[in-house]
Amino acid sequence: MLYRLAYVLLVLVLSTLFAYVIAPLVRVVCHPIRIAGRPRALSRGFAIALVYGLLAAGAWAGGVLVLPSVSEQVEDVVTSAPGYTQAIVTRERGLTRYYQRLKMPAELRSTIDRAAVESVDAITASARAALLSLVAALTYAPLLVLIPILAFLLLKDAPTLLPRVLDLLPTGRREQGLRLIEDLNATLAAYIRAQLVACALVGTVCGVGFALLGVPYALLLGVLAGVLEFIPLVGPFALAVVATITAALHGPGLALWVVVGLAAFRIVHDYVIYPRLVGHTLDLHPFGVVVAVLAGAELGGVAGLFLAVPVAAMLSVIVRHWLLWNGDHGSAEPQVR
Repeated sequence: MLYRLAYVLLVLVLSTLFAYVIAPLVRVVCHPIRIAGRPRALSRGFAIALVYGLLAAGAWAGGVLVLPSVSEQVEDVVTSAPGYTQAIVTRERGLTRYYQRLKMPAELRSTIDRAAVESVDAITASARAALLSLVAALTYAPLLVLIPILAFLLLKDAPTLLPRVLDLLPTGRREQGLRLIEDLNATLAAYIRAQLVACALVGTVCGVGFALLGVPYALLLGVLAGVLEFIPLVGPFALAVVATITAALHGPGLALWVVVGLAAFRIVHDYVIYPRLVGHTLDLHPFGVVVAVLAGAELGGVAGLFLAVPVAAMLSVIVRHWLLWNGDHGSAEPQVR
């Protein structure tokens, strides 16, 4: 049942994460303001609607600034596709002439050519399978409309949800349940903050870096890098493949610089920048993140990729509290790390 409901669960999780994103803005808008000596505040529902309006206006302004350039580059990619195909054919012929100059044995040339063809076929099959999976996932796109609606309901009723949840617990467990919920809340908030900042940072750095290297469609690749950063492991790898192929079509040396630059940036980002963005709230080792993402992809496909890290982080918090409740760590209070 959980497997069949994977995309429904994904919508629920994305709604919760979106609610965490705008919750600080809602708190600011709901903050009372003294008017004529009396504190006055907007109703929670109106404050959420106002925040939605501000976000929509910001998204529209950003689209007006960025979308024309991105659309132009997308059209350029489509228009240049036949030229790229011809460039690949030309390079293949150049490779054949290179074989002839080296006087390479016919059997060795045949082996290399066969391996190259098999590699291209494998890459093509993988790309086709990925495209089919993406098309299948797009059939669930209408469910994404529910994300702002569910987030609105969660934010509007958030002050009353916690007491109701605690009332379901035995009286002796309510204080422990409150500490668990607070830890889970801190974990999800830290994850969302880190992911949003990481997406913006990666998109900006990649876009600027590609432009400095002279990679075509730098803005488009930068936007793609920021979007794909939200998908652990798979997203950065997909961006690296696309950027390297794009650079290789304009020169092997440029492709090498792209690979070296992306590798250096990923090392700095994954082991220096991102841990500082997250702090110690997500008590997950990088090995655990990799295993979680692989398991999520195997169990839930695209939905599993999105759910893997936050679910693993929440499970680590739950296990830590469960061990404490069973007396394995004495009577110390659980600490958010």
